[in-house]
Amino acid sequence: MSAEQIAGTGVIHGRFQPLHLGHLEYLLAGAERCRTLVVGITNPDPWTTTEETTDPERGLPESNPCTFYERYLMVEGALTEAGVSHERLRIVPFPHSFPERLAHYAPADARYFVTVYDDWGDAKLDRFHALGLRTEVMWRRTDKPVSGGRVRRSIAEGQPWEHLVPPAVARVVKECGIDERIRA
Repeated sequence: MSAEQIAGTGVIHGRFQPLHLGHLEYLLAGAERCRTLVVGITNPDPWTTTEETTDPERGLPESNPCTFYERYLMVEGALTEAGVSHERLRIVPFPHSFPERLAHYAPADARYFVTVYDDWGDAKLDRFHALGLRTEVMWRRTDKPVSGGRVRRSIAEGQPWEHLVPPAVARVVKECGIDERIRA
């Protein structure tokens, strides 16, 4: 990528319930495209989590077992472990269910990086366009190699799951008792 194509500030977002290797690929692709990466953590609390018609399960309590702070630790740990310096990284709440609030959390003049796998990805892209945000679709794919639901199911069923997440995330899941919470 040429210097002219690198954004000053890029914004990327996700629920990270928990952060898995697919998320890490997405985060690192975003980091390559900007000098400062703002990572927005969606559904930052139960009061900003709403039902989404294109992905009804994403708003359910059982789909959101990790707190904002736990996910902050996951994002920070996974990215720094992967070599992204703290100086380039900002982590913020990102209540995308309330698009009118996003300008209070992330810079409107940044480039917003997205990936699209399904109708939900297109819905997010449409929201950003409606807000007049500059977007870049990093890729469109039809299947995800791993999902947060798969990680949570593996944990709940007592199956191996650590290979699906970066090592820093496995540590956070265990140290914060997220695995026990999911199994309860």
